[in-house]
Amino acid sequence: MSVTISDLVERVKSHRCYSHPIFKNWVKIEPEPPVVGALFHQIQSFCASTRPGWNFPDALKEHGLHRQSELLEEIVESESGHGPELATMAGYIVNQSAEKPVFSDLYNQEKVEAKLKDFSNQLLGSLPGYDMDTGLTAQVRKAIGVFDHRKLTDIENTYRNLGTTLALEMISNQQLIPGEKYCLVDSGIYNADLDVPEMHYLLEHWGEVGAEQHHEQNARTAVELALKTEYAHLVVEGADDFLDSLTGLWDVLDAALLQSGVAAAEQRKVAYV
Repeated sequence: MSVTISDLVERVKSHRCYSHPIFKNWVKIEPEPPVVGALFHQIQSFCASTRPGWNFPDALKEHGLHRQSELLEEIVESESGHGPELATMAGYIVNQSAEKPVFSDLYNQEKVEAKLKDFSNQLLGSLPGYDMDTGLTAQVRKAIGVFDHRKLTDIENTYRNLGTTLALEMISNQQLIPGEKYCLVDSGIYNADLDVPEMHYLLEHWGEVGAEQHHEQNARTAVELALKTEYAHLVVEGADDFLDSLTGLWDVLDAALLQSGVAAAEQRKVAYV
């Protein structure tokens, strides 16, 4: 199977995940604070699963992919410690959407994340396959499962993980972070500005000098080298696995919390203070 980096980049860009309307629908609906909280619980739970490298860097070295290992390590080190900042931003946006603050301490990660999970359980708990203990939909668990493959060190999964990494970094840089900026900042519905400390997570990841731009370039370089081997088809499979699973996640959140729309808003009022 002959695949170039340009081929794979276009494959990612042509996937439905790349142009998913979830963030545009978020702005259209202007969701109530509990809905915002439920959305953030699912999104940040997924994001947390993408940060650890697990055995992936060592597996790359084991199979002679030393440059790829270095590039992946740079991404992992850059993402380390971002969980608290994402929780702070989530709590801040929920507060901005409410008539009075939901969170008194935006820097108490444990309490913020627990409340976000409560919102998710109340609004999404009836979905098929939903797990009340973790507060995760079946679709989020499937997306997280793609990154569990980083714990495996066989050569097949190692090459699949390279494809997953490229798709992840492209989507993060060109769909997820721009989508968050569009609905949280540009829309004006939260009166949020990138310059406030509570929005530092988004500021650090946004734009040409942001972390995601650097991560995507690292991933492209790593994958371009790998596509010149007999395992190129596995790289493509890994990219597709990620894109399909994230699309499933966006679809369920969009349908359950956003496209269900204004007419259903009164039916999902939740006490949030």
